[in-house]
Amino acid sequence: MKQEKTQVVIVGGGPNGITAAHSMGMYGIDCVVLELADGILPYPRAVGMDDEALRVLQSIGIAEVAVRDMICDVPLRYYNARGVCFAEVKPSAAQYGWPMRNIFMQQLLEGTLREHLGQHAGVELRQGHELLELEQDDHGVTLQVRDADGEIYQLQADYVIGADGGRSTVRKQLGIELLGLTHPRKWVVVDTANDTLDAPYTALHADPQRPFVCIYLPYQQRRWEFMLMEGEDEAKMCEEATIRKLIHGHIGDAVDQLNIIRIRAYTHHSRVAARFVQGRVALVGDAAHISPPWAGQGLNSGLRDVANVAWKLAAIIQGRAAPSILASYDQERRGHATELVALADNMGAVLGLTNPLMAGVRDWLFQAVNSVDNLRSHLLEFKFKPKATITKGLVYHERAELREDDLVGQLFIQPNIEDAQGQRRRLDEVLGHGYAVLGYRVNPREQLSQPMLEYWARWGTRFIQVNRSRSGVGRNQPLTAVDALSVEDVDNRLGEWFSKVRDCIVVVRPDRFVAAITTSERLDGVLRKLAEQLS
Repeated sequence: MKQEKTQVVIVGGGPNGITAAHSMGMYGIDCVVLELADGILPYPRAVGMDDEALRVLQSIGIAEVAVRDMICDVPLRYYNARGVCFAEVKPSAAQYGWPMRNIFMQQLLEGTLREHLGQHAGVELRQGHELLELEQDDHGVTLQVRDADGEIYQLQADYVIGADGGRSTVRKQLGIELLGLTHPRKWVVVDTANDTLDAPYTALHADPQRPFVCIYLPYQQRRWEFMLMEGEDEAKMCEEATIRKLIHGHIGDAVDQLNIIRIRAYTHHSRVAARFVQGRVALVGDAAHISPPWAGQGLNSGLRDVANVAWKLAAIIQGRAAPSILASYDQERRGHATELVALADNMGAVLGLTNPLMAGVRDWLFQAVNSVDNLRSHLLEFKFKPKATITKGLVYHERAELREDDLVGQLFIQPNIEDAQGQRRRLDEVLGHGYAVLGYRVNPREQLSQPMLEYWARWGTRFIQVNRSRSGVGRNQPLTAVDALSVEDVDNRLGEWFSKVRDCIVVVRPDRFVAAITTSERLDGVLRKLAEQLS
């Protein structure tokens, strides 16, 4: 039997798996992606991407290309049985550098991700290769793989990422239970082309007679989703004639122009793996958690998983961190993924009411909420989405008791800055791919000990002084910092952020989460505490 060896094997070549491969390549880690399918499915599956997920794509240099196939800032509307909009989510903030609600088509994103994978010399995508068995010990992971020609070979790796979906072979090989429930009602998903409907938003129609969804997609395509009611025959409901009749009830004769791309009935699941890490194997995306589509967070959660685990695996393999830090991936991600599944359940419950009386009460409650300014703002800006917050893991809270306004463990903002050459850029472009230490109007290097400077240099840490806009002595003479980068806070967003925390230095992890907040005087000790967590 042929034997091969690599550093990381990624099982699954969907968006999460290929994003993980990009991350490995970016850090100089050799990896092999095993994907059973020969190509990309030619129709959309996931269609919603948020600002956090786009920031992950930005980290691997794909966001600017991928967003060209997206519709940004798309509103989400709830309609009642009378066709009246009773609630709207229309976020306009971009605190992480990207719009909060974006509509895309998964097959186009996958194509973009794969097209640019070749820039990483040590990354290989193997299509038509199937994982058969997986075993691990203290030294590595051994996989038995069947290639596209039916030949079986052995692949050895230091670590494995399971990104192989809801029916994950990796998860089953590890014996990890998928906990949760399966929803009783199925939904029929219909993708159409040649769409002319003037409805540039995502519409959730909470009609108790038959709840349905209508999603505006790029390039004259649209998705329709219809709940299967009790007693209905699934096969009959999936016939094209039935579907055209349903759509005709909402858009009339315009349905005749539509091209039906696919019709498929889906069962919705709300499940989370009992653990995301076992030994040298980590689960990401649907292999770790499965969500109904109503919050649009399934793929987004998977990309958050990748952002969290990728830099840790790279650091372990390259000897900068202890293998034990991999356990922090489960500690930091499983709770938030579970909260987002619960959010999807709650949104589905609101949409899927089939009792007319209960639906009427729901509509009245939302109308009442819509008349209260702060509640309307909460809904419009999608603030009800649970925020990823790391309370335990690779972060350091200086205060023993956590406060509600503590920003340690939260995703750091990404405003625009001006670099030393006067170029306006997104902040992450200056932070780099490792740790970053930012001082507001102070040089964060100035009071560091030599041991700490040497330790954090091994991480490629960037030290950055943030200055107020136009704080130099002239257009071509901005303020500088000795042995540190210097940037200007052109929109005063960083100044506002630092005024909230009342300290002048923030330590940002490679995945852009805040690892610590402190002062120049305490920074050396804080960095020592963070180093202890990594060692």
